[in-house]
Amino acid sequence: MKAILTKKTSLIKEIEGKLNEQIRLEGTSSQYYLSAASWCEKEGYQNSAEFLYTHAEEERMHMMKLIRYVNASGGYAIAPEITDIKTDFHSLREVFELTLEHEIAVSRAINNLVDFCFKAKDFASFQFLQWYVAEQREEEELSRRVIEIFDIIGEEGQGLWMIDQEIANVAGGTGGVIDPPPAV
Repeated sequence: MKAILTKKTSLIKEIEGKLNEQIRLEGTSSQYYLSAASWCEKEGYQNSAEFLYTHAEEERMHMMKLIRYVNASGGYAIAPEITDIKTDFHSLREVFELTLEHEIAVSRAINNLVDFCFKAKDFASFQFLQWYVAEQREEEELSRRVIEIFDIIGEEGQGLWMIDQEIANVAGGTGGVIDPPPAV
């Protein structure tokens, strides 16, 4: 009976495979953020660590959302084996520069997946993935903002401490933007 149910799907095998690749990428994102958070905590960057721990959970949620979609569509989502996660960093800036690079790579992967689904006329998957398109836009913007904070504050003297403090503001949703004083 189960074999019959799994054969009754509109999910194209090639799209199922590509969705499983995205599942792996989201899992890798989660593990990268977890590793970077642990390094930050060890180095005393508590706000950065919390920011990254939160993102590790968020990326895991992205992976789980894909897993549930594939399975609900009659496909078979594969829990990814994740290896080769960077565990040591030279600086706090490196952590966030690598984060931005990674988020750009994830955005490209999502865009390619969305394009493939559209061309294959799998509009259900195409529509499902629109959430990821918007989410990736936010992730890239947030990562860019953190790098801007390094450039604005500078890393000399108390700069790294101030950057870590400002990352708490970015994580809190303010984007590090201070409202201008009211017009007089």
